[in-house]
Amino acid sequence: MLPEMCTVTYIPQPDGRFILTSNRDESPLRSPEGLSAESHYGKILLFPKDKGAGGSWIAASDDNRLGCVLNGAFVKHKHQPPYRKSRGLMLVEFFAFPSVNDFAEQYDFEGIEPFTLIVVDRNMPFEIRWDERKLHLKALNPSEKYLWSSATLYPPEIQKKRLQWFSAWKKNRVDFGLEVIREFHLNGGEPDPWNGFVMNRNNKVRTVSVTSVVQEPDGFEMVYGDLLRNTEKRSRLAFREVPLRARFPN
Repeated sequence: MLPEMCTVTYIPQPDGRFILTSNRDESPLRSPEGLSAESHYGKILLFPKDKGAGGSWIAASDDNRLGCVLNGAFVKHKHQPPYRKSRGLMLVEFFAFPSVNDFAEQYDFEGIEPFTLIVVDRNMPFEIRWDERKLHLKALNPSEKYLWSSATLYPPEIQKKRLQWFSAWKKNRVDFGLEVIREFHLNGGEPDPWNGFVMNRNNKVRTVSVTSVVQEPDGFEMVYGDLLRNTEKRSRLAFREVPLRARFPN
């Protein structure tokens, strides 16, 4: 079964903070039950650990960095295993590099299946796409709202439709808090079991979880909603550097 990461939003918050939320579409057999905090590369990482390869689709670090992976780059590609390394392990290894540019310039992407990686590096969001031939790095506007859909699950016309759902949801709205965002990820758009934000394709691939990372003045809070077990786990990760309150004064 191919791992799929489906829908991701980046929503800026007051005082320069943000909330990033990911719906994971995957085989139910690989869905973790909770969150893990582990030491990697001299940092503490917080993430839901994949039961298959041991990596993750979303991870935050105690030096104010965050990464989230979606499968595919721009269009659906042909799956041609074996691959040298899983994208989930690549995400963990991202945190070994001091910056997004260092990662993009120095990491060996050969032999890794195409992906889209959303990174928020100390409050600056980036989009990285690997199409098996070239790496595409783009800086994003931290004040804009974004939505991404997995290229392996959704053809361009469906991605466009999902962006229309996103635009309709944003229009004339003033509340973009955590509960509002999670409600959108659970019930937004149209109730389409094949292409909706919460989907189920014959129980082979389905939305198994909704994970949000909330940036707070002194750390991250990760909210992991397990749709298979109908449970919610929350965990905080304190920053080890200068607290954000020093950067975003009242």
